[in-house]
Amino acid sequence: MTYLQLVNSVLRRLREDEVTTVGQNAYSKLIGEFVNDAKRTVEDAYDWTALRTTITVTTSDTSYNYPLTGSQNNTKLLFVNNATQKTQMQYRGASWMNNAYLIDTPPTGVPQFYSIKGVDTNGDTTVDVYPKPNGVYNLDFNVVQRTADFTEDAASLVIPSSPVIQLATGLGARERGETGGTSAAEMFALADNTLADAIAIDAAQHPEETIWYS
Repeated sequence: MTYLQLVNSVLRRLREDEVTTVGQNAYSKLIGEFVNDAKRTVEDAYDWTALRTTITVTTSDTSYNYPLTGSQNNTKLLFVNNATQKTQMQYRGASWMNNAYLIDTPPTGVPQFYSIKGVDTNGDTTVDVYPKPNGVYNLDFNVVQRTADFTEDAASLVIPSSPVIQLATGLGARERGETGGTSAAEMFALADNTLADAIAIDAAQHPEETIWYS
C-alpha cells in the first residue's frame, strides 16, 4: 500500500473523509504522522523478510574503515560474507578491533573480521574490517534495513499493512477521544493481535531463526 492509501484507510476507520494527498489538511497530516509512528513501531518489532537486503562494500588497499551506504544507522546486521573469497566474516568487538589497530602492528591481507565503528557525515553506519585489505574485495553485509519516514503520497509500504493501519487508527482514536463504538484500548489490542499474526506468518519463512535444537 502507498502512504496515501494507508492514510485514507485510517481516515475511513475514524469516519473521516478521504483525501487526495496526505498534506491536504491539518488532520490528514496528523494521520500521516500516526502512520509513520505505526510504521516505525511495526518495522522495529521483527526482522521482516521484506526489509532484508544486502549492502555491498568494495574495499581497497588504502583503508580499513567503510560506510554501509544507505544504511542511515538504521540497520541490523544478520551476517557478513567476503563474497570475493566466498567466506563468512566474523564479528569482533570494538575493544578487540581497537587493540588490533591502535596497539599492535596490523597486517594486511584478506578481510576476515568486522566491527561496527560509528556513523559517517552522511548518517550511514561505518564498519572496520581486519586485516587491512591488501586489495579489492566485495564484502556483502546482509542486513535488516528499516525505512525512512514516508513523505511522498506514492511511497510504498513493504511490510504487512494491517498492523500499521490498526495501530495508526488506535493512535488517531486516542488523540480524538472517541470513534463511535470502539475504544482506543480495544484498537491497540487489535493492533497487537494483528502484529502477532503477521510476525507468525513471516517467521514461518525463517524457521531456523525461531526453532531451537538441543
